[in-house]
Amino acid sequence: MAFLPVLLLLLLTVTQRAIGQDSEDSEALPTGCGWGLVRPYTLLCDLDSMWGVAVEAVAAGGVLTAFLLALILLCRLHTIGEAEKRSGVGPILLLLLGILGLFGLSFAYLIEQDESLCLLQRALWGVLFALCFSCLLVQGVRLRRIGLERRSPGGCALTGLALGLSAVQGIIAAEWLLLTVLREGRPACEYLPMDFSLACSYVLALLLAALTAACLALCGKTSQWRCNAIWLVVTCLLSLLLWVAWVGFYLHGIEWLGRSPEWNDPALAIALVAQGWLLLIFHAIPEAHICLRSPPQPTAPDYFDTSQNSTRMRETSFDEDIPLSHRQFVENQGYGYSDENAAGLRTGGPAGPHNSNTGPRPSAPFRSNVYQPTEMTMILNGGAVPSAPPTYTGRQLW
Repeated sequence: MAFLPVLLLLLLTVTQRAIGQDSEDSEALPTGCGWGLVRPYTLLCDLDSMWGVAVEAVAAGGVLTAFLLALILLCRLHTIGEAEKRSGVGPILLLLLGILGLFGLSFAYLIEQDESLCLLQRALWGVLFALCFSCLLVQGVRLRRIGLERRSPGGCALTGLALGLSAVQGIIAAEWLLLTVLREGRPACEYLPMDFSLACSYVLALLLAALTAACLALCGKTSQWRCNAIWLVVTCLLSLLLWVAWVGFYLHGIEWLGRSPEWNDPALAIALVAQGWLLLIFHAIPEAHICLRSPPQPTAPDYFDTSQNSTRMRETSFDEDIPLSHRQFVENQGYGYSDENAAGLRTGGPAGPHNSNTGPRPSAPFRSNVYQPTEMTMILNGGAVPSAPPTYTGRQLW
């Protein structure tokens, strides 16, 4: 549960600062802060620096959207009958949890930094991104497996794989904090942007692996899941572009503009919010819609429609073990008359020329040298008129 620790730590930090805050502080509040919000929470309401209010509003909307989408998935989980669709619900819910964590962590950059807040930011930044990109990676593996073998791994296995991959980033972040804060004694808020970016190298590797898996999923044999793969490729590409943009701006753009200390937090907060909404719009919402969509109802084939494929008609026949040419000949012989039967009818036979069951034979002449296929033969041939069997010599007149 990534979002709950973030929320609890933020609440503890706010409570600790509220207790230590002097109630008779006469410092002038910024414009818009008239509801008891004092420093260090003035960015939440300061209308002079609009970026804090904008990030707060966008992040709150993302939290509400992700929560509602997760609630809809949980309430309608029993309506998903296909195993391939049910296996993707677990990674989607885990991704929504990571998105909630991204939006929640963005609020930590709207508060003035101290040691506990800097530890929280450095510890959870890479872990939350690794959790989201691990979900994208397992979705690509799932779609690739469906395209090759027409079956999906279990949802619990995919969720466990995503958690295991994201736990690696947690170990990296913990080692980084232990080495810099505890062993070397540096303040948690003092770190180089290059060190922060290098600590997220594993996250970038997960994103590249997810993009590779999504591209491979497009090469599957099943076209039904190609739409999922396309949305996944678009999400990975946009996420990669976003990471290239914010890392480049964080490392070089801020320093080039001469705003190195004060623009670090806004850049990271905007990157969190932008990544969260990108994952929501381009992956979570389309994937949830596809999972909740009812499957198309199968239609019975029309055997008398000659526009249908003849192969489909032959697959529905009960005579699968009999070759088509033999089936045509057998059907023609079964509905036709042999030479002996025709001779018996001409001579009268033991039952006479007018059998009580068949009635008098028509006297109209028949074409004796034209092959006349039966209705069953034409159906098995897909509506086309078949050629005569090699042993056919023509029908005899009655």
